[in-house]
Amino acid sequence: MTEFKISLAAARVNAGLTQNDVAKVLKVGKQTVVSWEKGKSEPKMSQSRQLSELYKMPLDYIFLPEKSN
Repeated sequence: MTEFKISLAAARVNAGLTQNDVAKVLKVGKQTVVSWEKGKSEPKMSQSRQLSELYKMPLDYIFLPEKSN
């Protein structure tokens, strides 16, 4: 799970977004975004697709970072 939380947070930062920005767009609480980034929970598939679009990155780059190398 470590790769997931590092990659998800890095993707957000690289997109120039705050956790609050992401929470507003996905209509979730900031704590939900924090939980995803810490690996305590995972976004639903529909939310993952939204994150991919928001971060302008393919899903596998965000959630399967070893494939992006």
